[in-house]
Amino acid sequence: MNLKIENPPVTLRELCLDKVRNAIITGYFPSGKRLVERTLCEELGVSRSVVREVIRYLEAEGLVEILPNKGPIVSLLDWEIASQIYEIRLLLEQSAVADCTQNLTDQTTQQLQHLLAELEQAFAADDINLIIATSAKLYETIFTTAKHYIAWEVVQRLNGRISRLRAMTMKSTKREISGYQRIKNMCEAIYLHKDADKAKQAVAEHIAEAASVAKNILNS
Repeated sequence: MNLKIENPPVTLRELCLDKVRNAIITGYFPSGKRLVERTLCEELGVSRSVVREVIRYLEAEGLVEILPNKGPIVSLLDWEIASQIYEIRLLLEQSAVADCTQNLTDQTTQQLQHLLAELEQAFAADDINLIIATSAKLYETIFTTAKHYIAWEVVQRLNGRISRLRAMTMKSTKREISGYQRIKNMCEAIYLHKDADKAKQAVAEHIAEAASVAKNILNS
């Protein structure tokens, strides 16, 4: 007997969660904004129970915080928080790209090439939601090929805040090299040059520049 559900339906809660998460990540709901249940119910066309469930999920992701006597607000994002996220990313991503290079297969190479092509199109279309989604798939491929499953779980728990920073910095004109080109350099070091040290250096350069851009934005 096959009990597997093929193409499970997306629930109303999941749809609402994606909508509100994207609104926070892209800055439509800015830092500190109060998330009023009644207003969200009207905007989303759902019940309060769905909105409350969505807020609980976003709180767990670090995108929402509950203030006494004020209720839920969009979490504040300052440089102190952002710098810690970049430090964690640097450690986890450098280790992942090194082991991904060692475990490289033809299938991984094809996946990375395909995702890079999709990412290039997303940048060309200036579609921030697609950029974020495709970037996540690409990094998941790297981490799973590296067999860094626990590290990827950590990244996923931080993903809301990582995506928020990514949306803030990816299209910045302050970058010397585009976010897409930085990721392309990292991937080509893995599958074209098969050089773990070069891949780790590409990660360091990518995160250093993103962190610098984020610091200027958050401290301005």
